Amino acid sequence: MQLSVAHTTPPRQPQNQKWWRSAIFSRSLLGLVAVLNGYLIVQMYAQREYLFAMLTLLLVGTGLYLFASKKAYSWRYVYPGLVGMGLFVLFPLFCTTGIAFTNYSAVHQLSFERAQSVLLQRQFQSGNTLSFTLLGSDGHWQLQLQDPDSNQILLSAPFVLDNQPQRLKMETQTTLAEAEKAPLRVITKNRQALGQLTAVMPDGSELVMSSLRQFSATRPLYTLQSDGRGLLNNQTSQLYQPNDKTGFYQAVDAKGAWVPGSAMSPGYTVNIGWDNFLRVLQDKGIQQPFIKIFIWTVLFSGLTVLCTLAIGMVLACLVQWQPLQGKATYRLLLILPYAVPGFISILIFKGLFNQSFGEINLVLEQLLGIKPTWFTDPLLAKAMILIVNVWLGYPYMMILCMGLLKAIPEDLYEASALDGATPLQNFFRITLPLLIKPLTPLLIACFAFNFNNFVLIQLLTNGGPNMLGTSTPAGNTDLLVSYTYRIAFEGGGGQDFGLAAAIATLIFLLVGGLAILNLKASKLSLEQ
Repeated sequence: MQLSVAHTTPPRQPQNQKWWRSAIFSRSLLGLVAVLNGYLIVQMYAQREYLFAMLTLLLVGTGLYLFASKKAYSWRYVYPGLVGMGLFVLFPLFCTTGIAFTNYSAVHQLSFERAQSVLLQRQFQSGNTLSFTLLGSDGHWQLQLQDPDSNQILLSAPFVLDNQPQRLKMETQTTLAEAEKAPLRVITKNRQALGQLTAVMPDGSELVMSSLRQFSATRPLYTLQSDGRGLLNNQTSQLYQPNDKTGFYQAVDAKGAWVPGSAMSPGYTVNIGWDNFLRVLQDKGIQQPFIKIFIWTVLFSGLTVLCTLAIGMVLACLVQWQPLQGKATYRLLLILPYAVPGFISILIFKGLFNQSFGEINLVLEQLLGIKPTWFTDPLLAKAMILIVNVWLGYPYMMILCMGLLKAIPEDLYEASALDGATPLQNFFRITLPLLIKPLTPLLIACFAFNFNNFVLIQLLTNGGPNMLGTSTPAGNTDLLVSYTYRIAFEGGGGQDFGLAAAIATLIFLLVGGLAILNLKASKLSLEQ
């Protein structure tokens, strides 16, 4: 007897139910993203980071709309790329350009409100100064004050140092307390917490810590005036007003005129228009090194491209010369400089060109009896940089030319051989004209790259030897990009980020022009 078992299949879940669950999950995820970013935007706004708050609001709001709306479905795939371009290309560009129109520097980093707040927090000693002793151990302390003139002794109740503001009521004592005294290292370690203490004297006056051994009566140094901008010095009764042309609080006389040499730090950031760009054109201490560095940058980039092209093209022709034996080995050896990381090669060359112990000078001294000063002579330093850069760049050109040489038909060389052409004539009349057209966009790109070759200059010479008589730090081997870096981060009179941003904007315009030329050259080469 056979029993048959009926197999039943579970009912399929309706398609609309799956869609409904998927929609709930996506909506919940979008809601979570909106809540988190809303919290971040509120925090940015509370910290007065208005620009970042508005940028986050714009990007997140647009993204939520695109991912929540069916009408904008296709834009979901484009949006991440647009966000990346906006965050990493356009936003830094706009910020740099904006800084170029301000006096932003090491002494003008704060906003007006923040600079005013810092000045209002300053205090001065306005009464007696008493020596203090910290008594106790294991976290339970007492503060003992002693007047060296009257031998008055005051003692506080026990307290705990917890970096929180505390008011200690001082009681008059007849004798010094016999508790254990804290050593100076303990006071130094807890200096920040001790600075939060306020000693309230029996007469109601208040003292705060003024040094590692003293408590003093203090008062705010400045009082904010009714206009919300002016500051009155409580010691000298001198009135200070913000000078929005210089970005400093400055003293004013009875007639309201600015008192020279009375600017107070810290300064604040103000808009100064085209002043940074005009400084590049008018200030001789900036104009002269800028012009010299610009000319050297163009020469460096152009000579590097020409030399690497010439060497790379000649070597590419040689390693593809058919009678040559062991071509694969030669190719490998000639490409090795391209395989080694650039910063390692640069540091090795820095040791080779060492004026006292470098192998290059040792060989030159043995052969010619000379020891060139590569790092102190401006002309030799520039020659050294060109040599190193050509060494680093020729393998790239050789690889490009090797690939393009294979595209030249052999029939052309066979026809020229029948006409009796020499190898040199073949090179200048066949090889070079056919290679230079497709290479033109790449040569322009190489020129733009070397125009901003910061790593080579920074690691090899750091811009030296330095120029004399300049308003900004500048070196004979500096390129515009390294010159900008030194202005921004190595300025002796204060790091001038505004001027550096102005020069960076000019560099962007120059490199942008090169990019346009590159696109046009690429278009012409494709049409031909």
